[in-house]
Amino acid sequence: MFYINKTNLQMFAQQVTTTTDLTIEMKTYYEKTLLQTAEPNLVHHQFGEMYPIPKNGGRKIEFRKFDDLPKNLTALTEGVTPDGKKMTVKNIEATVNQYGDYVTLTDVLELSAIDNVIVEATRKIGKQGGMTMDTVVRDIVHAGTNVQYADGSITGRANITADNKMTVDCIRRAVRTLKNANTDPRDDGYFVAIIHPDVAYDLMNDPAWEAVKVYDPEDWYRGEIGRIAGVRFVESTEAPKFVKAGANNAGDSQKQDVYSTLVLGAGAYGVVDVEGGGMEIIVKQKGSAGTADPLDQRSTVGWKATQTAVILNQDAMVRIETASTFNDHVAN
Repeated sequence: MFYINKTNLQMFAQQVTTTTDLTIEMKTYYEKTLLQTAEPNLVHHQFGEMYPIPKNGGRKIEFRKFDDLPKNLTALTEGVTPDGKKMTVKNIEATVNQYGDYVTLTDVLELSAIDNVIVEATRKIGKQGGMTMDTVVRDIVHAGTNVQYADGSITGRANITADNKMTVDCIRRAVRTLKNANTDPRDDGYFVAIIHPDVAYDLMNDPAWEAVKVYDPEDWYRGEIGRIAGVRFVESTEAPKFVKAGANNAGDSQKQDVYSTLVLGAGAYGVVDVEGGGMEIIVKQKGSAGTADPLDQRSTVGWKATQTAVILNQDAMVRIETASTFNDHVAN
């Protein structure tokens, strides 16, 4: 469990790969630019336990989860050895995949100085890389099986109407579910939730809402906006939105958009990469392509990363699906 841990985020952007003619200073500058641009988009990464696969250790990692032992309320008989219990274990596997992209630039890379076009390209691919890798994690963790539809009064996503907005009661019910599963809060004693701005708007109307600047935590989560009912909230436009997945609203011909808010306890999921395979920037200067670039016209700036995520404990996370005051397909 961690908050904004710079060491772990540095693991995400580990190196710069370039042709040998670029100076060390230029490589370092590009790497810092990439990391600074990618970091703000790593909302889901910050709550995952980091599990690197050793270099040359393959693409697959296996976790072992041991089930709790039931209570034994049978009194011992004097001199008689009881049968005892056997440990039961479940295997959880995850396989990393590689992602990446690049842009092509023409006649812009000068070896004597850092060119503004290259820097701007680095920022753009850094943002793309950060959002891509965070989406990889997001899509896995928001697909958990522990789902609560609004306040629990409805039974499915397709039944969510405009009236089923996020409320503090929805949050309290999710926290109750986590506590009943004996899920521990995170290190600071709070659970944490990732919420879309459209949904946060509704929840922040509650008089019990505390803005983050009011309680001013020692360690802010990336994107943190406030807390309520024992949960600290992180806002992200990358929190899933299921367009037209809900019910038709009375008098409207279009279906309700449905939003996912993920409430997490300790040890809910892990983020897995390969040692040495964190996000890297790759700069190819003009002329490096040989006969593929006979007039030395093209350079490229790209990124790649090898990563995945895995749910470690379904009981440590609850996905709340609700509507919002804002619905792109229904007049408000």
